[in-house]
This record gives sequence, structure tokens and C-alpha cells, in this order.
Amino acid sequence: MAIDLVTDIYILTKEFPNEEKFGLTSQMRRSSLSIPSNIAEGSGRNSKGFFSNFLNYAKGSTCELETQILIAQKLGDLSDKKAKMLTHNTDIIQRMLHRLIISLN
Repeated sequence: MAIDLVTDIYILTKEFPNEEKFGLTSQMRRSSLSIPSNIAEGSGRNSKGFFSNFLNYAKGSTCELETQILIAQKLGDLSDKKAKMLTHNTDIIQRMLHRLIISLN
């Protein structure tokens, strides 16, 4: 699901204005990409503690991305419908990460 979110972000940010290329577009792509990347890196560690830490980093990135989605919506770069879909998906990922973190502790 996190990889699907990255794909959605990349597709939607292609429509952003050119002046956002090094601003909001870059930040949203980076924070979305950080979510599955941290999950993968943490799962490759040989410790529940390390895995839990990386899951927390991924969870933080979902919060960062949600903020960026709201900013893009307020700027008119994202429609209300697209912003709602993206924030819904980030919320689901946050809950999944939270439950996984709890299960590791």
C-alpha cells in the first residue's frame, strides 16, 4: 500500500506547476518515498528494536506527507477529491504502522 501511495504521489505531482518542481513536488515525492523505504530497511535489520525505529520513521513520513498534501490542496495544486483520497490512504498506512510497532514491543 505504501508503494501504491508513492506511485499516486508521483503521478499527481506531474501535474503541479513547474515552479513547484524543486519545492512541494520534490518534498512530497521524498516524504512518500521514505515510507516504504524505511519499512524495507527496518525489516532488513536483525532486531525488533531497529525495525520498530524504522517503522516510526516511516510513520513520521506519513505525517509529513499529510501536511504537504494539505498545503498542495490549499494552493490549488490538488483537488479536494484527490487530497481526500491521499489523506485517507496515509491514515490507513499510519494505523497499519502503529499496529505493527505495537506488536513488536
